[in-house]
Amino acid sequence: MKKILFYFITYSLSFVGMAQVKTVDYSAIKNQLNGGQPLPSEESFIIQGRIPSSVRLVTLDVTQTGKSPQSGNVYTWKTPYRQESELFELFVSHPLRSNEEYSITLKYYEGANSTDMEELKSAIFGNLEAYIRASYEVNKRGLQTLSSQRVMMAQLDQIVYQGVANYTHPLDQEFAGFSDVVRQKIEQTHSLRLRDAKFNILRKRDDESRDEALYARQLIDELVALTQAEAEQYLRANLYMLVEIIELDNFPTEKRPNYLPINVGYAGTYFGGDFDNFDYDTSPYVGIAVPLGRRAFTKFLGNASLSTGIFVNNMTTSEGTTISGPLIGRPSYVGLGYSIFRVFRFNAGAVLTSSEVDTSLENITLYPFVGFSLEFNLWLGLSK
Repeated sequence: MKKILFYFITYSLSFVGMAQVKTVDYSAIKNQLNGGQPLPSEESFIIQGRIPSSVRLVTLDVTQTGKSPQSGNVYTWKTPYRQESELFELFVSHPLRSNEEYSITLKYYEGANSTDMEELKSAIFGNLEAYIRASYEVNKRGLQTLSSQRVMMAQLDQIVYQGVANYTHPLDQEFAGFSDVVRQKIEQTHSLRLRDAKFNILRKRDDESRDEALYARQLIDELVALTQAEAEQYLRANLYMLVEIIELDNFPTEKRPNYLPINVGYAGTYFGGDFDNFDYDTSPYVGIAVPLGRRAFTKFLGNASLSTGIFVNNMTTSEGTTISGPLIGRPSYVGLGYSIFRVFRFNAGAVLTSSEVDTSLENITLYPFVGFSLEFNLWLGLSK
């Protein structure tokens, strides 16, 4: 019996270790994922497909249908450094829920060439300058700002964010926004007292208002140059440019069968006493375990369960009292279980027992127990 149990445990552990990650193919010619079959559910898997050698980056966005886009997961694949590849592989590490629908979005990026980058810089630089100049009004009385400091900083950041919306950094670095140096320059323009212009530009006696206007334009030019210089620091890298978007809406996942975990194990029940006079007995037991969660989505609750069942044999105390159970004639238990290596479960809880006091009375008692069991999944379903 021990040899059989040893072989069974060894086989179970080797089976767990041999589990492999499934691979799903995407066909660009057919625009078909997994051959049109549902995607794997409640397990990680790989999506792979062929790409032109010019593609440097592929991203995958997976969102459950009807959920907010922010609730989805994004996965990224990049070509190895200074190498080309005609095959991408994306590891979907967050399992999908059984019998649900998901929106799948693939994006292909190529390396932007020098012409693309010059056009991008020109567009962003032009938009920065146009916004800054439109935010100020220069007249003979001086400089008047049309937007608050906070609004100007936010809008300048947005100009860059929107400008590079179809680009991504090769090192996954997003534009961090304009620095405090730009903020200070904007504060300077808002708190400007144009009567101080005489300290910066030589005043002309025949046209004093012209000095103030020149000083105001000087500050605006400095702000334009500063923002363009900081944007260029980010745009100096050879960004990846979005060239293709593939969308697959309402794509189904496979329906997982329902299982009832059956536990067969061995447990000890404590009846009383201390370390010097320990009163207990053991017995095999069989029962069911109801998981408290899906293992694929919550590790702790997925392995934890509410267990119940009966002991196969009656037990005996150190005083020779037979410990049975009410109604069915065997002790029954309720407890919490935790799965280990998927096939072993540790259980602890309370045993409902009965023992005869005399021929007409029965003593109903709860005792604590602990035990280990092997777990088998019994499929629950209806025949076609």
